[in-house]
Amino acid sequence: MARKRPEPVQVVKQRRDAALNALVEGVPYIRFLGINFDRRGDELTGVLNFDEKLIGNPLLPALHGGVTAAFLEVTAVITLSWEKMFPKIESGEIDADDILSDDSIRFPKTIDFTVDYLRSGLPRDAYARAFINRSGRRYASVRVEAWQDNHARLFAQGTGHFLMPQNPEPKG
Repeated sequence: MARKRPEPVQVVKQRRDAALNALVEGVPYIRFLGINFDRRGDELTGVLNFDEKLIGNPLLPALHGGVTAAFLEVTAVITLSWEKMFPKIESGEIDADDILSDDSIRFPKTIDFTVDYLRSGLPRDAYARAFINRSGRRYASVRVEAWQDNHARLFAQGTGHFLMPQNPEPKG
């Protein structure tokens, strides 16, 4: 029996990118803030694209604290969702169309989220990466770091706990 040939890398990359874009584009608030994600393999980096509307204090100028907190929380939620969906995306069980149209695909719900503001966010693009400390069937704990020009100089960090979505009961 002949082994199935692996898919070309371009096909795999396109499927992953389409699924991630569907995940992010399906949330209007993420689009409003101008957040997108850079994917390298299974690792995601959130990108907050600078826009004047994100400024909280025009005298400094500095990013609004609520925008910073939302950016960190969105990065955590998308990273958790991606980690949960990645095996199904890889197997072809779900694709971008499913993510956009399937009501059974749900995001983790925030239990609590704490932000440490380490310095002012400057009027430029920002980046964030989430690190999953624990992810079980019901609960997840995530740490997020945000930086701008230098990854070693964080401007904010956050810690969150999330209620993981449960698989829906089969209809019958």
